[in-house]
Amino acid sequence: MAVRGVRGATTVPANDADAILTATENLLTAMVAANDIDVVDLAAAHFTTTNDLDAAFPAKAARQLGWRYVPLLDAWEIPVPGSLSRCVRVLLLWNTDRTQQEIVHVYQREAERLRPDLSQ
Repeated sequence: MAVRGVRGATTVPANDADAILTATENLLTAMVAANDIDVVDLAAAHFTTTNDLDAAFPAKAARQLGWRYVPLLDAWEIPVPGSLSRCVRVLLLWNTDRTQQEIVHVYQREAERLRPDLSQ
């Protein structure tokens, strides 16, 4: 078994706690469903936001989904000029037998343009 990274990203319409948490919950739910992830197999989850989102910690959405024992970390993205705004990114570290090529990465809303080759 290996630890694999599962990437995802979404955008949020406004710097509002409910909007951030709802978008993050939707993203996490999609990532778990697309890969048939059992949450007990997650080693950790790392969340980042662009610096225009500070109304809520995206990791709170994972706790609201019942991810009680998964180590979670929030951080800010590097503010690169011209980069996508109001964006939440997620990296799940998952213990799995799947190969890297079998991992389904999920990009929603405006974040689809970050990785059009991987967007669903």
